[in-house]
Amino acid sequence: MSTQDDTTARLLITCPDRPGIVAAVSNFLFHHGANVTQLDQHSTDPSGGTFFMRLEFQTPGLDISGTALQRAFGEVVARPFSMDWRMRFAANRLRAAILVSRHEHCFAEILWRWSQGELPLELPVVISNHPDLGPEARRFGLEFRHVDLSGTDRVQAGQRIQEALPENIDLLVLARYMQILSPELVAQFPQRIINIHHSFLPSFAGANPYRQAFDKGVKLIGATAHYVTAELDEGPIIEQDIARVSHRQSPDDMRLLGRELERQVLARALLWHAEDRIILHGTKTVVFV
Repeated sequence: MSTQDDTTARLLITCPDRPGIVAAVSNFLFHHGANVTQLDQHSTDPSGGTFFMRLEFQTPGLDISGTALQRAFGEVVARPFSMDWRMRFAANRLRAAILVSRHEHCFAEILWRWSQGELPLELPVVISNHPDLGPEARRFGLEFRHVDLSGTDRVQAGQRIQEALPENIDLLVLARYMQILSPELVAQFPQRIINIHHSFLPSFAGANPYRQAFDKGVKLIGATAHYVTAELDEGPIIEQDIARVSHRQSPDDMRLLGRELERQVLARALLWHAEDRIILHGTKTVVFV
C-alpha cells in the first residue's frame, strides 16, 4: 500500500515511447524539491510502443505550490513528450458515492475497510433503490438516501439517482447495485463508475451468471471488477479472481462461494483506483500493483 499521508503526490503518464522520458520526469521533480519514493513503468513495445508510468513523490521540500507544479510540468515535460497525464495529491481524497440494492456482502466489506482506514476515500452518501441497508450505513455514520425507482424507466431512474448525488462526486461504486444505469448517467462519470460482476467476464455477462455457469458445467467461477460503459458488462476490467468448483456444487453453492470473491475483488479495485494505480488504455487497463 502507498504512503497515505498529506505529503504524497502521484503522477500517471501515457505517451509515445521514446528515450529520455524517465530522466525528464525525474529531473523535473528533483529540481523542484520533490523526493521520488515509487516508480513503475511499462511499454507495449521496445520500439515505437506506448509508454505508461506511475510515480509517487513526497512534497515537503517543494519550492512552488502544487498548482504551480502541475502547470509547470504540463509546459516543461508533458507537452514536449505528447503526454496524457494527471497529477493528484493524496490529501485530496476522492469522493465516492456507493450504490447498493439488497445484497450486503460487498457493501459491508467496503464499510469495514473504510472504517479501518484501509480505503482512502470520502464516502459522503449511500444510495439505494431499497431501504434495507439503511441501518447498516447509518451504523457507520454515513448518510443513506433511499431512492424509490418503482414505476420508472431507465432514463427516469438515472435522473433520480443523479438528483440524489451530492456535489463534487468523483466516483460511483456499484456494490451489487442490481439496476442497469442509464446511458445519460454513465456519460456523466466516464471511467469513474466501478461495478462488481459476479462472473469471470467476458463469460456469463448479464443476469444470473451462477446459473449460467452451472448449466455449462464450468470448473472455475469468478468475479470481475470493471469500469462501467454504455455496453452492459463490457467496460475495461480492473481486477478478477477465481475459485474452483465441481459437479458437486449447486448454483446456490456457487453463489455462496462467489460472494467472497466479489467482496475481495471489488475492494482491491476500489483501493487501486483511490491510489491512482490504474491507467486506461483503450478497452484495457494498465494496473500498477
